[in-house]
Amino acid sequence: MVSEASGDGASGAAPSARFESLGLKVPGKRLSSEELMASTKHKTRIELERLTGIHERHIVSGGEDSLKLAIGAAQDCLEHSRHSAADIEMLISCSISKYTRHYQHRLEPPLSLYIKEEIGAPQALNFDVSNACAGMATGVFLLNNFIRRGEIKRGMVVSGEDISQLGVNAAKQVRTVLSKQLASLTLGDAGAAVMVEAAPEGAPGIDIAGFTTLAKHSRLCLAYPSMIGPGASMYTNSRGIQSAAIADAPYLIREALEQSGLEYGEIDYSIPHQTSARAIRKARKAFAERLGDSPKETIINVEEFGNTSSTTHFVALYRNLKDGRFAKGDRIMLLALASGLEIGVIIFTMDDLVERYGHAA
Repeated sequence: MVSEASGDGASGAAPSARFESLGLKVPGKRLSSEELMASTKHKTRIELERLTGIHERHIVSGGEDSLKLAIGAAQDCLEHSRHSAADIEMLISCSISKYTRHYQHRLEPPLSLYIKEEIGAPQALNFDVSNACAGMATGVFLLNNFIRRGEIKRGMVVSGEDISQLGVNAAKQVRTVLSKQLASLTLGDAGAAVMVEAAPEGAPGIDIAGFTTLAKHSRLCLAYPSMIGPGASMYTNSRGIQSAAIADAPYLIREALEQSGLEYGEIDYSIPHQTSARAIRKARKAFAERLGDSPKETIINVEEFGNTSSTTHFVALYRNLKDGRFAKGDRIMLLALASGLEIGVIIFTMDDLVERYGHAA
């Protein structure tokens, strides 16, 4: 595992990093699983909500796109922050989808440039990183390393995912639960952002952030420009990806825990990649059997949002902060399991971040 464990902030030790604030931007329009399945070209008899636990997802409309969702999330992050945009030294955009208008996929100039200029942070170093559904976790991994090396004090990771069109395209071709486009029916749109900064001396923060790539599984999920509608079409061997993740992730989880000096049962909340409720529960059971214990709670956030790709961990973290679910001192694990196969583990201790997010109405 390529990883960075945080120091304790003492003199001569590498500084720790922490999450200083989060932001969220979700489209107002919603599409239920029932409505999506009613739009399929073929009579599938697939009970999508029962199969996945996804009741609905938010979808873009009215000129919304990847960039606008990312900008909205970054602005919300700043509204919850003690800092201004002028304090951001580095901004990393992690979207898979890079749509700006009418599914125009923009690579250069990068989205990070547009985002930093829109939020008023022209001084920030910027670049884009795409790492499938592990994108934002990868951005945090990178910022954690920059901060621990003392190269910067503060940065923002942001992503806007406009991916619901994959589901619209899949609905035109899916016939059975064995379809390789079935996973596309779980997708929703969202923007998320997180400010990462050097933690005050002695304060809790990120205990470890590590990643491993198992490239032999890279062809289990592939996407191409769509031939039947705007955007793309995605083909996923869902069972193959889940089997690979269940087989290999426990080794990486154990390594991260050992480097953090923790036991699996000492994790208060696990936030895995949000694919489907059934898949998350199956993986939780398998990990518990392999590791001999389990976190106190595993957060499942798919009912309202579905799978929002690179933003899923921070959508779940934000909403549960708003709901008052976390307390100071809680140990939280973000577990990224993404096409590639990417396995990422971020363990952090909740601090006074909870005080800046009120209970949701």
